[in-house]
Amino acid sequence: MPQTKRDYYEVLGVDRQATPAELKRAYRGLAMRYHPDRNPGDHQAEDNFKEIGEAYQVLSDPDRRQRYDAFGHSGEAMGGGAGFNFQSAFDLFDMFFAGGASAQRRRGGPRRGSDLQLQVTIDFEDAIRGVTRTFEINRHTPCPECGGTGAKAGTGAVTCPDCGGQGQVQRARQTLLGQMVTVEACPRCQGEGQMIESPCPQCRGQGLVESPKELEVQIPPGVDNEMRVRVPAEGAAGPRGGPPGDLYLLITVRPHEELQRRGMTIVYECPITFSQAALGDTIVVPTVDGPVPMVVKAGSQYGQQVRLPGKGAPDPRTGRRGDQVVRLRVVIPTRLTEHERALLQELSPPDGKPHPVRKGFFENLKDAIGL
Repeated sequence: MPQTKRDYYEVLGVDRQATPAELKRAYRGLAMRYHPDRNPGDHQAEDNFKEIGEAYQVLSDPDRRQRYDAFGHSGEAMGGGAGFNFQSAFDLFDMFFAGGASAQRRRGGPRRGSDLQLQVTIDFEDAIRGVTRTFEINRHTPCPECGGTGAKAGTGAVTCPDCGGQGQVQRARQTLLGQMVTVEACPRCQGEGQMIESPCPQCRGQGLVESPKELEVQIPPGVDNEMRVRVPAEGAAGPRGGPPGDLYLLITVRPHEELQRRGMTIVYECPITFSQAALGDTIVVPTVDGPVPMVVKAGSQYGQQVRLPGKGAPDPRTGRRGDQVVRLRVVIPTRLTEHERALLQELSPPDGKPHPVRKGFFENLKDAIGL
């Protein structure tokens, strides 16, 4: 189902009686906030930037605004308005901020490299305590032959003859409303504004080559399944000397044989015997810090929980540790000796009904055992 467009006045945050000056002021503020150069890698900001550019392009034109006020978004199709693209959003931005980052982008300025992602599997204990791991990654780095320029030694980039170094060209077409002029990326230089006439033989004009690197990374305590650990500036190098992207480690944690994790809480399903539940005991339970003693109170019930403070998982941001919860699971024996059977039969009421509250089951058990 196609997504419904938002009202252009709503996009810019103005009312329908807004003056051209108010429209311009609203557009300037929003364009600065959502410009992709200020929000690298944020696809939502990029979509917002395109949306506010489209809204301003329509409302700043008196004829198009009149059609929009009368017919809404369908008025654009009726008027044969020029299509909107991301490049025209930068064109609008440059009208107000000439010489800004977008103009540099079109004229072959340095661009940030791509982010990389690496799948990493670690043990349960390492996820709780943190661990240092060493990886070998293949990524694009500046070509050593040309220093990242992409040009053969002794040569350099030249200005594109088609766009004169602007990275964009204008196309005019005749419509019923007159001549319409659109701006698009120069097809010859792909919007760079410059061309490599003599490419570097090693990188074939790309300025980048793929090379391996051994990287030591500290994975912080408290990471969990499907969390991402960001390693700044360890992604691919940017073209034409641009800054590198980031490396993201996508974490997978191997399951533990006995322990389970629920956020910052670690859960242990602890089997105990019938007599331990009835009489109480001190047992040893596993934790990520090693085995610890724990008191089982007399009369403990099936499913009862005992909390061990500070034995859970740490918060990766604050380092504060959660708790470990021990759930008691009373194991009912399937094979009894004659003596055990006799003791249990002695505890059973003759009518098959539960013991009265005035003398509980565990008191009867103690009397039978002689405690």
